[in-house]
Amino acid sequence: MGKIACANVLSDMYAMGIADCDNMLMIIGIPFKMTDLERDVVLTQMMKGFRDEAKSGGTKITGGDTNFSEWCLVGGTATAVVKSEEVVLPYNAEVGDVLVLTKPLGTQNATFAYQWYQEGGEKWEKLSSVITSEEVQFAYFMAVQSMTRLNRTGARLMRHHKAHAATDITGFGLLGHANNLAKHQKKPVSFVINKLPIMCGMAAVERAINNRFMLLSGKGIETSGGLLIAMPAEESSQFCRSMKEIDGEEAWVIGHVVEGNRTASLDKDVEIIDVR
Repeated sequence: MGKIACANVLSDMYAMGIADCDNMLMIIGIPFKMTDLERDVVLTQMMKGFRDEAKSGGTKITGGDTNFSEWCLVGGTATAVVKSEEVVLPYNAEVGDVLVLTKPLGTQNATFAYQWYQEGGEKWEKLSSVITSEEVQFAYFMAVQSMTRLNRTGARLMRHHKAHAATDITGFGLLGHANNLAKHQKKPVSFVINKLPIMCGMAAVERAINNRFMLLSGKGIETSGGLLIAMPAEESSQFCRSMKEIDGEEAWVIGHVVEGNRTASLDKDVEIIDVR
């Protein structure tokens, strides 16, 4: 949980092409109902995960705040001081750009499917007709790996490959964040998404639960998702190759920028990519 929270905190900064963080503050919420032993074990591990991920990002925790809470919480803030020319401003997308996504979709489906598999019962019985227990476990660990992987490589590479705009994909889903990014463009452009890279088996899970999480409509909630980047088409292939070489993970060209009215939409024949 701490690793995921830290990766998520850093993502907003990475979406501006800022790959190096000067320092971070950590915020912890301690549940009232936890016993002393539970607090010692759980919070220690949460804080360790947060610190470990900050170290992976080349920064450190310099302070923070701890309070009692109804929930178990971990979060924080990241600070960096950079030159203005080192920032990728999020409003310069141009007609002819392509849209690149650096992590697969489906974290919400994968975590819930794993929970239902563990619990058994009616929900798992419904899913077991479209996915095996081994496939659910594989997708879950793929989701954990994705959520804890920093967007730092993408931040560095998008500056090198002349990115015109970017955002990170989290609580509003791919289409929600794409719409928000499109709305703030200087030029009258729109984003058209024609591919959805989805963690293996999670498209089938989504259909089995009657599109409950809106994953196939591009609105599925993501936790610590990837970067959505508008960049020149001629730069995208090398960007994706470099992501694979450095992080060992795929990135995908999932759409393009066209003349429009500053909105984002899914192509009517959107392609589902099963990511393994």
